Amino acid sequence: MHQLSGQDEQTVQKALFAVAPDLLAYFERRVVVREDAADLLNETLLQAWRGVAKLPTGQEPQRMWLFAIARNVLLNHNRSTRRRSALLDRIRNELATDCLEPDAAESQAIQDAVRRLPAMQRELVMLIHWDGFTITEAAQILGVNASTARSRYAVARRTLQNSLLGVSEGSTASARSTPSADDPSPQIS
Repeated sequence: MHQLSGQDEQTVQKALFAVAPDLLAYFERRVVVREDAADLLNETLLQAWRGVAKLPTGQEPQRMWLFAIARNVLLNHNRSTRRRSALLDRIRNELATDCLEPDAAESQAIQDAVRRLPAMQRELVMLIHWDGFTITEAAQILGVNASTARSRYAVARRTLQNSLLGVSEGSTASARSTPSADDPSPQIS
């Protein structure tokens, strides 16, 4: 970014401050979440400051230039919002349909049981079953030793089985085995 003289800096500030209320109103009329308008105004001012070398002379050309930047910022925001929404919808659908059991009630019960696990166990189960990582890969992602991850996963598995089957932990602990570190998708049965 090039250096501005004191007078150039004042010209830029004057242009930005003169149009900022109009830009905020522009965003407020176009976003669903009103609080996003302030963030979009901030991004517009930042983009304008970065492109200050292109600032036209004259009040109306400056106003139009800033509105053009605002429009591009809004378009980017809308694209990001659509992508985020589509991703969330896809994740919701996958969780609802691929969560180990086809029945909706059972699927919800599994999701609830997973959410009740302690944080580390919950993350292991989610990485392994919902994200498709092996126990070894999940351990690396979480920054723990693979044997630690295997033992935590075994505890999580027993907890889930007991929660889902309504069986006391003591009666099923000896009947369970720990999956291989290289097994890509051990099953909670």
